[in-house]
Amino acid sequence: MVSDEDRSRFRAKLLRPAIAHSDRGGNEVGWAFVVLPKTVSDSLPRRGRTTVVGSINGVHFQAMLEPDGQLSHWLQVDAALLKHAGVGIGDIATFEVRPIEQEPEPTVPHDLKEALSTSPMGRENWDATTTIAQVDWIHWITSAKQSATRAKRIRDACEMLADGKKRVCCFDPSGFYSKAFGAPKSAKADG
Repeated sequence: MVSDEDRSRFRAKLLRPAIAHSDRGGNEVGWAFVVLPKTVSDSLPRRGRTTVVGSINGVHFQAMLEPDGQLSHWLQVDAALLKHAGVGIGDIATFEVRPIEQEPEPTVPHDLKEALSTSPMGRENWDATTTIAQVDWIHWITSAKQSATRAKRIRDACEMLADGKKRVCCFDPSGFYSKAFGAPKSAKADG
């Protein structure tokens, strides 16, 4: 029998994303990522965005895992956590992740917050939805690739919420069926 601890612990190579990201000053932002093993992901409560507490080489963190589109998750490890854990891109690290006891309230994007302020019924139903449902609404909106699509999704969300819908319909938060989400592509040198 596999213990909960065995299902939450794994070793993985810290990968560099193929597409470099820069800060506002034009400096490359040094973050890494890992894709969770399927057995670890299966121990989590959902295939969509999920907040976890964990550690990397014994250094504790809290993070939101993203769906990888393969019914698993991936974790972004920022530069500060890499430094604190004493690891770098290309190193193999020991991870432990567990679902957080209570999902934290999500940060509502400014444009959605503004739209909800003009829809009293939409706002009322937003406030009455669960935190997980709010995470899914936000994920659906922020996953839009174009600003016009995002604006339409915000309008649609306000209408659906005003009509009493508590959950976004026709949205696959795992990205598996729609192939909408995935882990970053790894730089060639990382494997």
